[in-house]
Amino acid sequence: MATESKALGKVEVWLSKDVPPFPAIALKALNLMAGTDTSLLQLCNLIRPDAAFSAEVLRIANSPLVAFPKNITSVLQASMVLGFRRLRSVVITVGLRAYLAGTFTPALHSCWRHSLACGMIAERIAAANSRDKDFAYTAGILHDVGRIVMAMSLPDLYRQIAIQGADHPRQLLHAERALYGIDHCQAGALLVKSWHLPEAFLQIVAHHHDGHSQTGNDVASIVAASCQLADTLGFGIVRCVKPLSSTDILSSVGNLRTIHADGEDLASELAREIQLIESA
Repeated sequence: MATESKALGKVEVWLSKDVPPFPAIALKALNLMAGTDTSLLQLCNLIRPDAAFSAEVLRIANSPLVAFPKNITSVLQASMVLGFRRLRSVVITVGLRAYLAGTFTPALHSCWRHSLACGMIAERIAAANSRDKDFAYTAGILHDVGRIVMAMSLPDLYRQIAIQGADHPRQLLHAERALYGIDHCQAGALLVKSWHLPEAFLQIVAHHHDGHSQTGNDVASIVAASCQLADTLGFGIVRCVKPLSSTDILSSVGNLRTIHADGEDLASELAREIQLIESA
């Protein structure tokens, strides 16, 4: 126990010194959890002064991903079209892309695509189970932030992990602890705390490899299933020798009526959506 605490202490120092700050606009958006009119105005006021960030939000708002019939020309108009929760999701997506700008190594590109795929799958599963789909998407985007900063700050070490692969995702956590003294779930939890994000994100970031809860369709379980499914559909970061089937994963999260049973169809759909975001 003392050894683990010592390792965590060293990593906290590493995080404070070497990890670049997440975009302030995205962090503030994450802390605006309530979808009220006041929150929407606050979110607009956060985005509008930053020309580059506003431009990125407008590019996605005008992409086929949103498919609004008229051209969206301002952040205020985007907020009215998208609504608070969807706009916040777009802001988080733009924030993650900005966070990785200029550092897109193969490992980080895999992290980006995995996070996007997880968010998109989580959104679909949550909608099918009458859960908050926009929160599920945001949680899916953020779930692997610990792994992203590990791959960003110590790329050579993470390349070793990616090359060796794993029989199962939990085996990956052991490999990370052996090389870093910490796994990406623990690193993510430290980041969420240092960024003062809501407790709901802490639970998901820290425990998305713990397995599903008994209820199966709470957001934490949905993100855990979405992470597994993203790996199975080809959006993994580390090669998994024994992936689960998409049918087995989806059977653990309740209502499947609006989820593709055919894994290839879903993988193609996700790839198209990710391409739309990358090209926006």
